[in-house]
Amino acid sequence: AEYRPAPVEGLPPFVGGAVGFFGYDLVRTVEPLGEPNPDPLGLPDMALMITDAMLVFDHLRHELTILACAFVDDEGGVDTAYERAAGTIAAMRERLRGAVPVPDRPAVAEPPQFVSNIEREAFEAKVERIVEYVRAGDAFQVVPSQRFSAPAPVEAFSVYRGLRAVNPSPYMYFLEFGDFQIAGASPEPLVKVSGNRVETRPIAGTSPRGRSEEEDRRLAERLINDPKERAEHVMLVDLGRNDLGRVCEYGSVSVDELMAVETYSHVLHIVSQVSGTLREGVGALDVLRSALPAGTLSGAPKVRAMQIIDELETVKRGSYGGAIGYLSWNGDLDTAIHIRTVVAKDGQLHVQAGGGTVADAKPAYEYNESVNKAKAVFRAVEVACEQPDWA
Repeated sequence: AEYRPAPVEGLPPFVGGAVGFFGYDLVRTVEPLGEPNPDPLGLPDMALMITDAMLVFDHLRHELTILACAFVDDEGGVDTAYERAAGTIAAMRERLRGAVPVPDRPAVAEPPQFVSNIEREAFEAKVERIVEYVRAGDAFQVVPSQRFSAPAPVEAFSVYRGLRAVNPSPYMYFLEFGDFQIAGASPEPLVKVSGNRVETRPIAGTSPRGRSEEEDRRLAERLINDPKERAEHVMLVDLGRNDLGRVCEYGSVSVDELMAVETYSHVLHIVSQVSGTLREGVGALDVLRSALPAGTLSGAPKVRAMQIIDELETVKRGSYGGAIGYLSWNGDLDTAIHIRTVVAKDGQLHVQAGGGTVADAKPAYEYNESVNKAKAVFRAVEVACEQPDWA
């Protein structure tokens, strides 16, 4: 509230504030989950950059906007704040006019081989254990995952460019945190707050893409008519309704879209949209606390599903399954779920993926689903290796 900006027509949705990620394990601050698993990556549970000046590129209109916040304080008043912001914009314009040297980097002959932190047989055994838990009534669904790692032959920003080329998604991001970087192409919002409106779009139900439009249509038809996928999706829509119901006005939560099939670079997904009106006195961080982590990355009911994940997975999830996005000075929030994303740290690239497991899950299918979800990032790394001018 201290920095709430005056509304200016025509500005982009984000006008400065905090940008970064909220990790999966932040939920431990509000739920009885105990200590996390060992953390070989050593990432913080949350990392945010406070931004007061930015370049905003509209990819549809091919327009670049330079934006700087004018903070009014007691010392200088409005005129001084305006002059500071105008000076920041002028300096940024000058930097944009300068040439940027591009270092030479030969194309990498062989892309790296990503290796999972768990053998296939062990992953499938964990799926079987989850099925036992579900049939015993502990949970309706649990989402196990595996982490793939490889030496980094290219910079993380080159992987981001590769993702833009092979896996364009509603949420594209590259975050530089000094000793680690995050680059991703997430198809799935966690939660979005605009004014007093809040929405979430659960994605649950996955099929590999076909080799032709006709095969895509056939696979989409099979996906949307699969009883297991439909039941799993409806359950997670209900979980999304419950998450929003904790922060929205009574009776305002609605399902705006139910079970549409969307096409991405390597997979087909079943998608729905749930929205509501925020209660008086509820802010964006309250919404994030209610929704994190997404049920599509944990399972349901959330707490018991996460306890089972802690038991079966061997490492802390870190940023995977958490939220990546921004909290604007005006109180708006827009976050994506950390999936289809690479973490670059200490000369290694790390990609994590999983899938929902229910009572009739087939271990081999669940393993293949998690690999298929990671393939888009693997392909982005391959493309980056083929582009020496992306250094």
